[in-house]
Amino acid sequence: MKSQTVAQYEQIIGTCKEIFRKKTLDYGTAWRILRLPSITDQILIKAQRIRSIQEKGTQKVKEDIRSEFIGIINYCIIALIQMTLTEEDPMELTYEFLEPKYDTAARETLELLTNKNHDYGEAWREMRVSSITDIILMKLFRVKQIEDNSGKTIISEGIGANYQDMINYAVFCLIKLN
Repeated sequence: MKSQTVAQYEQIIGTCKEIFRKKTLDYGTAWRILRLPSITDQILIKAQRIRSIQEKGTQKVKEDIRSEFIGIINYCIIALIQMTLTEEDPMELTYEFLEPKYDTAARETLELLTNKNHDYGEAWREMRVSSITDIILMKLFRVKQIEDNSGKTIISEGIGANYQDMINYAVFCLIKLN
């Protein structure tokens, strides 16, 4: 039997995947031109907007923070997909080619979530959305530091694990906002 968290994760990822599908049909894979640091900066922009709205309590652009958390999830999955592709892969990729890659990234990230939930006892459910937003920003600054060090770490987990953590934290926020 599925846990409540797994069911919620799958529902949220389903929504994110449908948006990814529609944007791929609208724009193609223009994101293929982005290097990983540029994708990281796209995620940073979204997280900083969320924090700004949380701090100000108002917003002037119509899109709410839910759509920004969805954007964080999809850009993190794009980054994970981009990490599996090479220079030899074409710039323009079909959704049919990308869908299994999206599913693999989402499935591996869900596995990480279930393992951490086991160990931490779903502590995130007691956290504030604003605190989780701060953790996403901290993860982004870690990724930027790793990128600035040419991907080298001494003891820390790599870039991919940080993207997965950000996906999971954004999912948690969306669960809490629902």
